[in-house]
Amino acid sequence: MSRPSVSPTGRERHFDTEEIIVSKTDLQGRITYANDVFLRVAGYTEEEILGQPHNLIRHPDMPHSVFKLLWDTIEAGEEIFAYVINQAKNGDHYWVFAHVTPSFDAEGKISGYHSNRRRPDPEQIAKIEPVYRKLRELESGSDRFKDGMAAAIEFLQQTLKAQGTTYERFVFSL
Repeated sequence: MSRPSVSPTGRERHFDTEEIIVSKTDLQGRITYANDVFLRVAGYTEEEILGQPHNLIRHPDMPHSVFKLLWDTIEAGEEIFAYVINQAKNGDHYWVFAHVTPSFDAEGKISGYHSNRRRPDPEQIAKIEPVYRKLRELESGSDRFKDGMAAAIEFLQQTLKAQGTTYERFVFSL
């Protein structure tokens, strides 16, 4: 299945604050497991989603630079927390507070990735949206994708440094 070209609807989906969206991927980011909450909220069946790249649910408003930070962190064997806007199969969106961790085999090598996602508080989303909007502006403000990404990452790093914080502390401060 290729990534469907579905336009965002502007409608937000919600899931219960007690529910957890869970997925696992292989080293290339292909989905190897998705729980029932994931399937229901994203609007896919298990047959449609297994083996597909996790970015199948990537919303166009989600900054690429945040995903680069996420992947750099988990590929280094560390966990990360991040706010993510995803897109359901029909174009609806839903926000999550993601905790992504590498999975290790018996020899201590990374064998895949595991993500648990909860529903964030609307106040947290209101605080992260302007940051994400600025990152997307910087990403698209250059003729070359790599230059836009570099500008967005530099902005994020300088913003965190000016606040005397790390990305993780920033995320938890919202």
